[in-house]
Amino acid sequence: MGSVKDLKILNRATPGNFGQARFIFSDRYSIFDWGEMPDRINYKGVAIALLGAYFFEKLEKIGVTTHYAGLVENNIVKKLSEIKKPTNIMEVKLLRVISPELQGDQYDYSIYRTEKGGFLIPLEVIYRNCLPPGSSVFKRLKNEEIKPGDLGLDKEPVPNQKLDTPILDVSTKLEVTDRYLTWPEAQQISCLHDNEIIKLKNLTNRVNDLITREFLKIGMVNEDGKIEVGFDSERRLMVVDVLGTLDECRFTLNGFPVSKEIARIYYRDTAWCQAVEQAKKENRQQWKNICELNPEPLSSGLNLLISQIYCACTNEITENEWFKDVPPVKEILKEIKKILPS
Repeated sequence: MGSVKDLKILNRATPGNFGQARFIFSDRYSIFDWGEMPDRINYKGVAIALLGAYFFEKLEKIGVTTHYAGLVENNIVKKLSEIKKPTNIMEVKLLRVISPELQGDQYDYSIYRTEKGGFLIPLEVIYRNCLPPGSSVFKRLKNEEIKPGDLGLDKEPVPNQKLDTPILDVSTKLEVTDRYLTWPEAQQISCLHDNEIIKLKNLTNRVNDLITREFLKIGMVNEDGKIEVGFDSERRLMVVDVLGTLDECRFTLNGFPVSKEIARIYYRDTAWCQAVEQAKKENRQQWKNICELNPEPLSSGLNLLISQIYCACTNEITENEWFKDVPPVKEILKEIKKILPS
């Protein structure tokens, strides 16, 4: 399936019917588009499965359609409240993934012109409630890939700027390396109608609002996040993949990151990260093959603390002690601050 979770297909999807599949969330992690990193983060997969299930069930209660079917315990599909112990397996309704064809250095999305429904929309939608220093927005502005007006801003933003209205960004989903798009470009490649673009943006805002409210209850800020969306057989939007986790979103507590951003900060000043950036500049399609360095594992101390962060957030948001003897998020962050570069 990917660098951090596996997909077990039980029944394949067709244009007229959902398939049936199971996500197996692993303890692998990925940053900077590298794919699987050299070490594992214990309990990460279970923590993400439980938190993802929590948000899927919350969305369905407010009338948002998703592909979530339930968590799997003893090969039985159950709701979160029904399972007796943590599980890293989630059952979902499966949509078709229709990959665009790579022709030279360009992707051909013309196949979407004739598709009616039952497929993953080849976009990733990103919401931004504020702009932390690590946001890709600043790099894109610096490289003159975008202007403030493209983001709905009247002047250059500054790091940690909170936004009165969330920015909705969009990127490709099925290319070797994801690239940001303008909304007209996104509409063109995905062959969405005007009203479908409006519905997609509204759906993203509803998801953002829910996640923001839930994390605010434990004192955390939802800075940004992403969702993936598909069409059912009747071409109605539905949320797919997983959402609301520390891999899909960037959260902070008192301004300090509580997400995969912790690992990004650890690696950002390494020679490996610099080699990744250089390789991407040289060849956007084959950059990993020409990257001169491989990443080193996390330090053992930071690895343990990141594991605890995943577990503690799941405990606190779901209000259930799935993971025993895990310190509160606030205490774990104190230890992480001693390790990360200032």
